[in-house]
Amino acid sequence: MPVDVSPYDALLLLSFGGPEKPEDVVPFLENVTRGRGIPRERLEEVGQHYFLFGGRSPINDQNRLLLGAVREDLAGAGIDLPVYWGNRNWTPYLADTLRQMAADGIRRAAVLTTSAYSSYSSCRQYRENLADAVAQVPGAPRLDRLRQYFNHPGFVEPVVDATLAALAQLPDAVREQARLAFVTHSIPVAMAQGSGPDGDAYVTQHLSASAEVVERMRQETGRRHPHDLVYCSRSGPPQVPWLEPDVNDHLEALAAQGVPAVVLIPIGFVSDHMEVIYDLDTEALATAGELGLPAARAATPGIDPRFVAMVRDLLVERAAVERGDDVERRAVGSMGPWREVCAPGCCANPRGPRPALCGSD
Repeated sequence: MPVDVSPYDALLLLSFGGPEKPEDVVPFLENVTRGRGIPRERLEEVGQHYFLFGGRSPINDQNRLLLGAVREDLAGAGIDLPVYWGNRNWTPYLADTLRQMAADGIRRAAVLTTSAYSSYSSCRQYRENLADAVAQVPGAPRLDRLRQYFNHPGFVEPVVDATLAALAQLPDAVREQARLAFVTHSIPVAMAQGSGPDGDAYVTQHLSASAEVVERMRQETGRRHPHDLVYCSRSGPPQVPWLEPDVNDHLEALAAQGVPAVVLIPIGFVSDHMEVIYDLDTEALATAGELGLPAARAATPGIDPRFVAMVRDLLVERAAVERGDDVERRAVGSMGPWREVCAPGCCANPRGPRPALCGSD
């Protein structure tokens, strides 16, 4: 029997975007930082991270893989639904994708963002991008964003298994005493404090997801590993406080404490973004090596079948909510399922209000 996903006639994957060749790098960074007054020289300096990987971010290729996997999963479940892809900061640009959707006759689409957590940059800014794009496209479809999924089992369970696999890579003598470092993107402290409808959601969500991973590992291994939440990819001016500690500073502190080994878990990322392959695989693992600290990095969910199936689950769930049907909203850990529609003022723009879709304000 076909799965009912009405009232939706399409699914839209909305992501950050990234350069695909060296000449794209600085224009891409100009898109990302537009309005922040960052000098071109600084952008060229940051661009060196991309040039280490041939001037190509991995994110677009990862999204292509996810698109293919989601399409196969939907088809396997008997769901005949087109899946589109649009980016905030590089091709395929969101507005161009909406033009194609309008031309294809799409009237209402569910939207999955490649960010699991709540903050201005990971939540409301995407909603603002949706509003901007819809304003540019006559006849654009109605868009409903699927809820944040930091505590959906389809996100958490792959992280658990990836952490166990990384732990197994450590030398036998230090494995049981290894410390877990859950890593996410740093954001300004003020942004973190204003995240969610009541504040501090960004950190609280990460702590909840991390605690659930640790508990599930305990159930598997019989040991509760000590753990910390740390940050990477700070990019703001030094006078503006950002979430700390930085992952490299944290590794230095662990080594000074005599911690015998560490597993780096990119809990804040759904796939191996530049922040993972540069900040963790390049910088942090180099720091650990210089310190003589055995370290391993856990994989991101990527196209793990459970993560791919989560997309379908969120789509079916939201469709049922829109139809007024009873539905089980799956979530694990200390927090319940996140709301479908953002509350007024949720994850406020630090620079002042702007139009945003998929909220009640």
